[in-house]
Amino acid sequence: MARLFFLLLLFPLLCSSVTGLRRSDFPPSFLFGAGTSAYQVEGAYLEDNKGPSNWDVFTHIQGKIEDGSNGDVAADHYHRYKEDIEMMHSIGLDSYRFSLSWSRILPKGRFGDVNLAGVQFYNSLINGLLGKGIQPFVTINHYDIPQELQERYGSWLSPEIQEDFIYFAELCFKMFGDRVKHWVTFNEPNLMVKLAYFAGGFPPSHCSEPYGKCDSGNSSTEPYIAAHNMILAHAKAVNIYRKNYKAKQGGSIGITLHMRWYEPLRNITEDHLAVSRALSFEAQWFLDPLFFGEYPQQMHKILGPNLPKFTEGEKQLLKKQIDFIGVNHYETYYVKDCIYSQCDLDLYTCVALVSESSERNGMPIGKLTPANSYVVPSSMEKLVMYLEQRYKSIPLYITENGYAQIGNSSTTTEELINDNGRSGYIGDYLTYLSFAIRKGADVRGYFVWSLMDTFEWNSGYTAKYGLFHVDFKSLKRTPRLSAKWYSKFIKGYEQIEMVSEESPKHMVS
Repeated sequence: MARLFFLLLLFPLLCSSVTGLRRSDFPPSFLFGAGTSAYQVEGAYLEDNKGPSNWDVFTHIQGKIEDGSNGDVAADHYHRYKEDIEMMHSIGLDSYRFSLSWSRILPKGRFGDVNLAGVQFYNSLINGLLGKGIQPFVTINHYDIPQELQERYGSWLSPEIQEDFIYFAELCFKMFGDRVKHWVTFNEPNLMVKLAYFAGGFPPSHCSEPYGKCDSGNSSTEPYIAAHNMILAHAKAVNIYRKNYKAKQGGSIGITLHMRWYEPLRNITEDHLAVSRALSFEAQWFLDPLFFGEYPQQMHKILGPNLPKFTEGEKQLLKKQIDFIGVNHYETYYVKDCIYSQCDLDLYTCVALVSESSERNGMPIGKLTPANSYVVPSSMEKLVMYLEQRYKSIPLYITENGYAQIGNSSTTTEELINDNGRSGYIGDYLTYLSFAIRKGADVRGYFVWSLMDTFEWNSGYTAKYGLFHVDFKSLKRTPRLSAKWYSKFIKGYEQIEMVSEESPKHMVS
């Protein structure tokens, strides 16, 4: 009898893998959206009194960007935002996730005046979105900061930047909070500090050997100093929002982390422990302090005195300073222990003393994409359930999940528009996300990265993530097949069949 009861409970999950994906598999209030960030789409890089950002300076240094490009014009969203809002409305988006350019609003940080033209741009964007029934989902900082703060005191390596961030965040709450109900303090700070201060690939290009070759920096200490300042800046901004704005404005505030998922390369204790270490240096690095007031024990054990310490007062401030977790998920890897096993450490995870691999016994972990990443949709469910269990029913938003095409001078527009791979990718990841929701995870939204093709950081314009293709010569927007697919799904026109190579038996973990 007990076995029969279990099978009856399991039946809806098994059926869902056969009958396909529907909008009704998600709660009625669930947000389906798409995202961009300021530097990646706005352009107008010194227009209307905007000050230079760290990325404006960095991209003008020869050799930093793969195709030699920059974000001076990008997709020209600054001038074409009305057209872009119509695009969003045409496909039925519930929400648009975007970031605010710090240097457009405060060209010199708190050391200068507020740029009213920048404030007016974001007011117009927010009002235009709301006029079409699209909720603004706003990231306060998505990598770019005023260059003034880098030159004045070294940006994230100085605790002084906490005061600048708090000043900026509170200004945003005052200017836009009557209409913005979802705030993200930082986008992927755990990835940013690795790329900027460990490997040196992002500004200010700090690193040290053997992890990289830079003109300055210390890979053993600076990533953790920068992260420490970001965590405290987040907590202080949340504290101000909750004390002075939340009750009146009715919003919520969280943080978005870059989150890989990991599987043990071998079914041995050492590799299972390697997975745990890798996750400690991924999500737990930033989330544990914001829930428990302290860094993960494994980070303390491995880093020792290189890991900064919170004061007792800071520990009390940090606890529960988060309303939701934003999840940016793209990648899954096997990991192998490098404490008891001989292996080469990876640049991304080397401090965790593990080695990554995309293959096990010669078999890839998933289907290879044009951008040399692997599609592993079941990881979406596993990652969400991991967060659900560790942080106890915290609301989650999938703030980025996307599929890159690669384009160059020989790639035709037709090839870039006919993107069946992206439609299948989104459908597969959404299916596994729906399984997590049925298991009790409090997931409240999903944002495709990205609304349109963007300046993709070090990759320039070679990586194409957009639901809408952008011709960066004419700046014409063209909906891809994936935009039409996503629109039909959001509007509930038809059920969407699974198109991945994962068999239905693997859909229930």
